[in-house]
Amino acid sequence: MSQRSPHFPDFRPTAGELIRSCAATYGDELFAVLGEQRITYAEADARSAELARGLLASGAGKGTRVGLLAPNGPDWILGWLGASRMGAVAALLNTYAKARELAWTLRHADVAVLLTVDRHLGHDYLERLKAAVPGLADQSHERLFCESLPYLRSVWTWGEAVRPWAGPMAELAARGGQVPDGLLDAVEAEVTPADPMVVVYSSGSTSDPKGAVHSHGATVRHAHNLWQLRDLTAQDVLYTPMPLFWVGGLSFTLVAAMHAGATLVFEEQFEPGATLELIERERVTQVLGWPHMAKALTDHPSFTERDLSAVRGGTLAALLPQDRQAGAPVPSPNALGMTETLGPHTFLDHNADALPPDKEGSFGLSVPGVEHKIVDPVTGKDLPVGEVGELWIRGYSLMLGLHKREREDVFTADGWYPTGDGGRFDEDGHFYFQGRLGDLIKSSGMNITPRDVELVLEAMPEVTLAFVTGIPHPERGEDVAAAVALAPGTFLDAAELRARVKAELASYKVPRHVAVFASQAELPWLDSGKVDRRALTAQLVERFTEGND
Repeated sequence: MSQRSPHFPDFRPTAGELIRSCAATYGDELFAVLGEQRITYAEADARSAELARGLLASGAGKGTRVGLLAPNGPDWILGWLGASRMGAVAALLNTYAKARELAWTLRHADVAVLLTVDRHLGHDYLERLKAAVPGLADQSHERLFCESLPYLRSVWTWGEAVRPWAGPMAELAARGGQVPDGLLDAVEAEVTPADPMVVVYSSGSTSDPKGAVHSHGATVRHAHNLWQLRDLTAQDVLYTPMPLFWVGGLSFTLVAAMHAGATLVFEEQFEPGATLELIERERVTQVLGWPHMAKALTDHPSFTERDLSAVRGGTLAALLPQDRQAGAPVPSPNALGMTETLGPHTFLDHNADALPPDKEGSFGLSVPGVEHKIVDPVTGKDLPVGEVGELWIRGYSLMLGLHKREREDVFTADGWYPTGDGGRFDEDGHFYFQGRLGDLIKSSGMNITPRDVELVLEAMPEVTLAFVTGIPHPERGEDVAAAVALAPGTFLDAAELRARVKAELASYKVPRHVAVFASQAELPWLDSGKVDRRALTAQLVERFTEGND
């Protein structure tokens, strides 16, 4: 298989041709579910075309930046398809962002048209927008002129609440009647696989978000090529709490499901009891999410009472007892991905045999069509097989670039992208991730990769999550510090943890300081469902820096 896979459907990989092909192939099959909202593939095609015509009638065109601020669900999907199929570039906005963060992203993305929900989970997004954009409240709809967002001209909302400066989404869709189908066909014919489709922002958990620009061709093609390595069929019903505005939701879940003709099930908010009820009711077959969420489901009191017999794959299936699994479980793939590569760039085919013991810890092989090499992070020279260095990537799924960054600041002259990830390849092509190079701990002249220590800690049966970082020391430079969350009903003290690590690793890698938490709930978390690494590091620094013990 290559980037132009022989399995690839016979259409140009653009958003418009993808949804039309899905409608022709899967028609009235259920596409997406959120509460009472249910849309088929045919309905998604028709309604997104209506929205695309409405955008055209309102003056949007090829390259127009259309911001999308909405939670997972049919509306998000229709907004993304409507904008991208007519050649606009969808800027995917983070619903967790507060006013200051939202203002930064809207301006950075050059948003001209904003599609937004009015409210979600008790948050008033129109009020948040008003706080984010000085002077917005004094503007008139479709005549927005705000210095803080110089390109913004219109805001359209799903929901009942409107403002003088915003219009209802139903009105935008109704404008589509002014535009004949033939014009939309002509517009879509000019959208090419090379054109930018989306700007996807990184989570910003360790630095300011970066806007990775991805093309139609890469977005459609990469999800398809990964689908060939996965066990995903039209009979599957996928549940995910992962936001669609990140690549895990967009590429690995949404676009992959479209290729397969699978059904996507969403909910307003992840809550273990309600989520288990949803998984049972909708007969979900694959749960795609973070391991700690799967653990929260299995720890919930109602877990043993739910009929989860349809679940056969994803992060939850691996935690189900043998007698509660739907046939042979689909293993969660070993993979490593990033925003800049539309998700996984290393992967292990689901048809591959089980990993032999000597491949334990592998993150899979290079995805066909994606090139990797390991270089010395200081000199940039290639390193031989087996040596640890910085991972560089090149290939079809790599972003077009970072928005507002010059190409030479992002890529090497011959097209490689230095990832900042550390790792090595073995002689059989398996990749072993060693952590972010910027996370490297230097203690008493020794280099320590945090992930090496985290893996040992996480292998302990009492430990559900481990985080390792360096904290300043006046003489040694840095000390190794660890935060560990325990499984419910277990106990393990710092001394025992350190002793077990010492039995597995060199003494200089053993954490000098260990903070033990009774559960994952005691750790600081981002709204996105990821550990707030900056906040946790700050806690460890404050707690263990010399003089504060």
